[in-house]
Amino acid sequence: MKFIGNQIYVRFLEENDAEALLQLNNRNRDFFQAYSPKRQEDYYTYEKQLKLIQEGREKYTRDQAYSFGIFLNETNELIGRVDLTEILRGGLQSCFIGYFLDQNFNGKGIMTEAVKLVVDYGFQELRLHRIEAGVMPHNIGSIRVLEKAGFEKEGIARKNVKINDKWEDHQVLAIINEEV
Repeated sequence: MKFIGNQIYVRFLEENDAEALLQLNNRNRDFFQAYSPKRQEDYYTYEKQLKLIQEGREKYTRDQAYSFGIFLNETNELIGRVDLTEILRGGLQSCFIGYFLDQNFNGKGIMTEAVKLVVDYGFQELRLHRIEAGVMPHNIGSIRVLEKAGFEKEGIARKNVKINDKWEDHQVLAIINEEV
């Protein structure tokens, strides 16, 4: 399954994407680390990336999470990732969205396009009611991505995620599917 935008397309990550995902993470290691929980050294190995993709596929089959690669239309290069995680059913019908993009492609509207494609999938195919994101308040670029994709600010989650050994506040943003 592939969802095509103007500059990029997104599709579910597959085992044969492990090497490209490893290269993406290694190329952007310092950049991603500023916004991510601390990674163990084995995270930066082919075996770990393959295992993460395999675990993601298992979660997909159980309707718990969905992991998408972001690929350039022109070259098919993997340049990022978007995940819908912690799918809750029943009376909630919600999940969290998280993402990262190669720093060389920031500021070009690519992540906004990818988030919109994945939100459409979450609302139309998965029939989710709510998708939530948490962003460190100083990460203005990421907040802009979400707002351009239709997310609205809801408040601050204090000391919510441990980033580089420090508990960081996160701006909570969400988008609601009024049709569900």
